[in-house]
Amino acid sequence: MATLRKRKGKWQVQVRRQGQPALSRTFILQADARAWARTVEAGMDRGEALVDPRPLRTLTVDDLLERYLRTVTVLKRGAAYETARIKCLRRTSLARLSLVGATPDKFAAYRDQRLTEVASATVRKEMALFRHMFRLARQEWALPLAVNPVAGLKPPANGKARNRRLSPTEAGRVEAALEKLRSPVMRALIRFALQTGMRRGELVKCEWHHLNEATRTLLIPETKTDTPRTIPLSGDALATLNSLGTNRQGTIFPVTANAVMLAWERVRAWAGMPDFRFHDLRHEAISRFFEKGLSVPEVALISGHKDVRMLMRYTHLRAETVAARL
Repeated sequence: MATLRKRKGKWQVQVRRQGQPALSRTFILQADARAWARTVEAGMDRGEALVDPRPLRTLTVDDLLERYLRTVTVLKRGAAYETARIKCLRRTSLARLSLVGATPDKFAAYRDQRLTEVASATVRKEMALFRHMFRLARQEWALPLAVNPVAGLKPPANGKARNRRLSPTEAGRVEAALEKLRSPVMRALIRFALQTGMRRGELVKCEWHHLNEATRTLLIPETKTDTPRTIPLSGDALATLNSLGTNRQGTIFPVTANAVMLAWERVRAWAGMPDFRFHDLRHEAISRFFEKGLSVPEVALISGHKDVRMLMRYTHLRAETVAARL
């Protein structure tokens, strides 16, 4: 039954029923209070599960971000990168919003403002994180959110795919710069990246027992897509591995991912190519595979791409190479 009482010039109404949470609201007019009480009671009569909206007034977006970081992010392989992203999001004005005020228009305004500050790819990742977080809040964390405020928002368009290729002159400069590195392991790793198109994380986790010289293949058990793959190796790639000597225990390239980035910074500085990223080596390798005449399924086998459209974003053929084949 509904209980009404007048307090400080306003009408407070509370609806209680066994097995349901007690719900209450305050109105200026008594008629509005009675109408709301009848609506709630009718819902109870129909057997509708009612939820207490009070947690939405006390919890903030920052509270959800903190819980997501603690329970979801820590279980991901890319936890370090996502942790940094969440720390950035927790400093924004969005984080201070109560869940009652976390409406789609607030996130749309954030998206539009953010696009003036960073690349669209960054905004896409942030919005995807928010979308997943609110979905978990509704479906698994038992929070009484009526809607996911990010679910219906249009994501930013994909930015233009990078088409940075190595010219023959630049390839020579990179090779000369590699000779300046004191670590033969690091020299071999960078050459192997260009020969196989492997990601940095995949390279540093390669182990010698994953190599099968008889079949000229290399197993990559941990990948970005969580699907292990076995790639064929060219003669040059095998020669690069053989240059590392005969002690074939543990990891093939016993270095950290951060050490690889620091070494690449030095290499591209010596080569005079400040705009060439380490990941561009993967673009270059995949483009070279196509220029050698490999088919889309064959290149996808090596690169690990499941989506042909994404594989095409990594592929930038030189017109002169195609002309020579014609």
